[in-house]
Amino acid sequence: MGRSRRTIPEELLLLALDPATGTTAQPQSLDLGLAGAQLVELALAGRIAPDGDRIAVVMPRPTGDPTLDSALELLRRRGSPVRAVHWIGGPRLGLRQIYLAHLERCGMVHAVAGQMCGVLPTTRYQATDTDISREIRARLDSAIRTGVPPDPRTAALAALAHAVGLGKHLYPGNEGRSSRSRLRDLIRHDPMGGLVAHAVMDVQNGVAAQPRRDRAPAPPARPAAGGVSLQPRRTGAMARVAAH
Repeated sequence: MGRSRRTIPEELLLLALDPATGTTAQPQSLDLGLAGAQLVELALAGRIAPDGDRIAVVMPRPTGDPTLDSALELLRRRGSPVRAVHWIGGPRLGLRQIYLAHLERCGMVHAVAGQMCGVLPTTRYQATDTDISREIRARLDSAIRTGVPPDPRTAALAALAHAVGLGKHLYPGNEGRSSRSRLRDLIRHDPMGGLVAHAVMDVQNGVAAQPRRDRAPAPPARPAAGGVSLQPRRTGAMARVAAH
């Protein structure tokens, strides 16, 4: 993969950068979104493909992007398809910082050192070319405004922006409510983007690690002496529901 175009993780991070403060919106969920964006980019490059709710490596050949290739190698080492929610919810310490440093090396942002409360060192990141951020934002705005199905990259970017909570950052207040709703609706235009966006939201919502169909069925009630079934004792609201 050459460097003729920006990757979806890069674009997601540029969308999250606040031009006024140099900080990133939704920093905690953004790491999850970046992990999901890597999956989408690898799928667009033909390296991985969805297998139900799992991700399978179909071509382990490197893309030429070191950050993506690191993720691809980790997926390859798994040896079998991995659930998207497991991959996205796994340890991703410093992924945002890795991409910020990457954008700085590429000349898309520059770091500005500062201090918090006059003591703690901080680093803010300013976009070096605001035209890039405006172009990315314009693609989302066009898809929202026109209702024309966007290209897969823009659809995936919109799905991930919604999943990590950037809607309120991009379209704030009551006046942005309809735009946030249409941003959410764009999730349906790209299957892979939709898969990883839902996985990002599932991780944030603490959805159980195993799908319901994979869970072991509850053992049947064991009859006691005299034929009385030993059911777990219901209390409170459960007892009232059972009574009806």
